[in-house]
Order: sequence, then structure tokens, then C-alpha cells
Amino acid sequence: MQALWMLLASAMFAVMGTFVKLAGEHGASLPQVVLFRGLPSVFLLLAWARWAGHPILPKQWRPHLWRNLAGVSSMWLGFIAISSLPLSTATSLNYTAPLFIAGWMLGWGGTGRDGWRIAAVIIGFLGVLTVLRPSVTGDQWLPALLGLCAGALSAVAMMQIRELGRLGEAEWRTVLFFSVAVCLSSAVGVALVGWGNPDTLGIVSLVGVGLSGMVGQLAMTRAFGLGSALLTAALQYTTIIFAALMGAWVWHDMPDMLAWIGMLCIIAAGLLSIWRTMRETREAVRRAARQATSAAKP
Repeated sequence: MQALWMLLASAMFAVMGTFVKLAGEHGASLPQVVLFRGLPSVFLLLAWARWAGHPILPKQWRPHLWRNLAGVSSMWLGFIAISSLPLSTATSLNYTAPLFIAGWMLGWGGTGRDGWRIAAVIIGFLGVLTVLRPSVTGDQWLPALLGLCAGALSAVAMMQIRELGRLGEAEWRTVLFFSVAVCLSSAVGVALVGWGNPDTLGIVSLVGVGLSGMVGQLAMTRAFGLGSALLTAALQYTTIIFAALMGAWVWHDMPDMLAWIGMLCIIAAGLLSIWRTMRETREAVRRAARQATSAAKP
């Protein structure tokens, strides 16, 4: 059941990316797309929290501030990349967050010259170059770089989410305040660039962005709450595969063999980084348990 929830989430995120691209092609502005991404989650989570009697305000605001700053910026840059690049290429770049986390751990995380992370960074870097070489033309390099920046900022957001988890913050409250921040950022965007004028398909696509994004978020949260976190993290990379299939179906953007190899390298690098991080976490827990047992002995 855990695998099915994560596969559902991955498919919904690929569908969301498809609707993001379609909305932009049919007259919707980027602030409109961002607004529709966050609004359904705000209404749903607020209604559920009030019905369940849960307190809405967090105990600490600063971790939420940094998580939302990184996460909202990543979303905007990722949507720009999706609007300008083939869907499979943009999705691959957006999923480079574990690669950036591995690089950060090597440089500043105090792990030393970890061979597994070095391998992950090298494989991931080669994968990015391979994806970009056949897929990006001269006028698409800026969106491609923004897609990479989205992956880097997503890595920052992931680390902040882990910090919020250590502080005991409920997952639903983290998602709620992120969605609120998304909606507020869209209001700023509307003030700067104006309200778009989408046609009928554009309006349908905006609704699709909100619904598919909300279902994907809920399914992913459910999946991470069940069973192996490593399995869930591994299955989230099927979003790249689903995105490639959606791009081929809607826009006939079938990646060539070299692009597929690049995407597989990014997936392999991400899985290697995730596996290494989780293995270190388990080892740290075991060491702490052994030390506690030794300290308890007379």
C-alpha cells in the first residue's frame, strides 16, 4: 500500500507539471498558476484543523520562515522551467535536490571524504550534463539554470523540513503554512505582472494544477507515514518517468536515448545520496542506543 500511495503521488505531480505547462500556453500568468497550486491546500487544511480542534499557530516561526522562503522560491523557479523546457527535462532538474544535499554534506556537513556521496555527486553531475546537452537549445539555458536553482532551493527546504520534524512540528501545519506562503507570493506576483487572461482550457488547467498538486501532496504525506522511508524516497523519482510519458503524449517531446541515460543518472545519484543519509541516521541511532545502555549499567 505504501508503494501505491507514492506512485499515486508521483503520477499526480507529473500531471500537475503538465497542467502548469498547459496553463501557461493558454493565457494564464505564472502568479495565477502559483495561486491555484496553494489555494486548495489552504482551504482543506484549515477546515480539517478547525474540525479536529488542532491549534493552527506554530510554536516557532523562524524555521517555518526559512522553509517557506526556500520552498516558495523553488516552486516559482521550477514552474518557470516547466513553462519553458520539455516537461521531462524540467522535472529532472527539479529533482536534483538530493544531489545538492550530498554536495553540501561533503563540503560543510562534517562527513569528510565520503566515497558514496562523492560518487553520487559525480553521477548526478554527469546526468545533468547529459540531460541538458540534447534537450536544451540556446534560448533555453536560462530556464534550465533556473530549474537547477529550483533543485538547490528544494534541498534547502528539505533540510528545513527535517529541522521542523526534529522540533516536533506537525506535518500538516508545515504544509499549511507553506501553502499560505505560496498564496501570498502569488499576490505579490499579480501586483507586479498583472492578472492573466486564460481561455477555457487555461482555466481547466489552473483547476487541474490545484487538484493534482493537493492530491499528490496528501498521497506523498501518507506514503512517508507508512513503512520504509527509503522505499518512498526511491519511488518519488518515478515522477521523472511519468513526466517524460506525459510530455511525449501531450507535446510529442519524447526524450532520446542520451536524455534517458541522463535522467537515469540523476535518479541513481539521488537514490545513492538518500540511501547514504538514511544509513548514517540508522548508525547514529544505534550508537546512541548503545551509549545509553552502557551508561545505564552499574
